[in-house]
Amino acid sequence: MCEHVFVRWENLEKGACTQGALPGVGDDAVVRTFDAPEALGVRFHEVEARSALNHVPKSSRMPFRWTINPYRGCTHACVYCFARPTHTYLDLNAREDFEREIVVKVNTPELLRAELRRQTWSGDHVALGTNTDPYQWVESRYRLTRGVWEAMRDFSNPCSVLTKSPLLLRDLELFRELVTRTEFTASLSIPTLDEKAWRATEPHTPHPRKRIEAVAELARNGIPAGVLVAPLIPGVNDDPTQVEELLGLIGETGAESVSGIGLHLRGEVKEIWFDWLRQYRPDLVPAYEKLYRRGAYLPREEAERLSRLVRGRSRPRRFTTGHRDDARPVVAKEEPPPAPQPRLF
Repeated sequence: MCEHVFVRWENLEKGACTQGALPGVGDDAVVRTFDAPEALGVRFHEVEARSALNHVPKSSRMPFRWTINPYRGCTHACVYCFARPTHTYLDLNAREDFEREIVVKVNTPELLRAELRRQTWSGDHVALGTNTDPYQWVESRYRLTRGVWEAMRDFSNPCSVLTKSPLLLRDLELFRELVTRTEFTASLSIPTLDEKAWRATEPHTPHPRKRIEAVAELARNGIPAGVLVAPLIPGVNDDPTQVEELLGLIGETGAESVSGIGLHLRGEVKEIWFDWLRQYRPDLVPAYEKLYRRGAYLPREEAERLSRLVRGRSRPRRFTTGHRDDARPVVAKEEPPPAPQPRLF
């Protein structure tokens, strides 16, 4: 079976080739597993996926109906990542396996071209980066996301991307081509400038200031760019002074939009987050037990307070406040500064 696996990474150590080794990728999937010397402690599983386009249920809060995820699992290792529970479908865990067992859908660009070519495809908007980051470290080797943009360009299909990595600037020339043919936006997630909070909550992501520089570079090249200040985490990155500093730097980049979303803790992520709190600041555990006692989302009052941190202390340009089906652009207004909140660091 190994000779049938489509391999994009040269000079690899030969790994095990198995049939249907990962339950969540289909019984007929061919999987090639290997350890890469450059990525110590990380194992990659190359699979040939059945489809590239994923349909988002209408019940979802997301404002789009189609996504693409070339990778499952993410080496960025963000403690709060809402995508962690998806690894359990592969009989892997949502903790270290999510960070170290990365599934690579090696045939994503080819599948996408076939799906965009179908007469039944209506040219809907397609979003990347809604589950795991398409520009995580492994993308520098596989270049699957680049193949996706080439297909989107050739079919003039509306699309967007959300990432934590300046690696997206590698594809700047493709973005320039996309905006001449269709609707395209590129957004970066930048939750905080605080060094300690950044390193503690998303340890393997690029530096926040590098992400701000990437937003500015996108804007200079005429690419509609945005910033997602998320998640906003009570007691961790919601200090009004620091949020104001972040928004000030974002305002200088030429970004067209800024959004802010509070932390949500679905499935196994809640337990992972509380374990993190117990290790780093156990005195905050009672407050979080109260905040999330009714479910995965913050109470409305707290969510609105966090939203005002972004909406009320930002430059007067176009803003949205979260991924909701009914989200509307709102103009930033001057509001009284929120009361200082307890800091984690």
